[in-house]
Amino acid sequence: MDDVKTILVVSRSTHECKRAVQYGVSLARKYGAALSILHVIYNPFGLKGGVLFTRLLDLEEEYETMLKEAKQDIDRMIANEKAANMQIKEIIRDGNPADVILQTAKEENADLVVMAHHEEGRIEHLFYSKGIDELTRKMPSSILLVKTEAFPSD
Repeated sequence: MDDVKTILVVSRSTHECKRAVQYGVSLARKYGAALSILHVIYNPFGLKGGVLFTRLLDLEEEYETMLKEAKQDIDRMIANEKAANMQIKEIIRDGNPADVILQTAKEENADLVVMAHHEEGRIEHLFYSKGIDELTRKMPSSILLVKTEAFPSD
């Protein structure tokens, strides 16, 4: 890991991403690497205008609330690290998560990309799973997937 000079942590503004940010901070400190945190903004619903399905609107509202709360938690964590003199570059991008992550990893010349890996809920599975599988095949750098759910007991 001596060749890790630039670390990119991916935050989809979910509670599971907090652990990935913690890993990224820890690794950046340990290896003296530059740390960037990519906040991927993605509204899979894209519901602007007259939508007849109120249940779908409720789901979108729940999704946006979840993202807002998680983003606030991650922002507090980053602010604390910056207050402790940690240099963190924050990048905010909107778009398809897999495309945005891949493009940003290339632009930032990331040696290591840190992402949360957890059992996805219905919404996440529907909108992220296919893209993340594709992303891992195309990524030009190493990827650290941070497991966030409990390990199964044998």
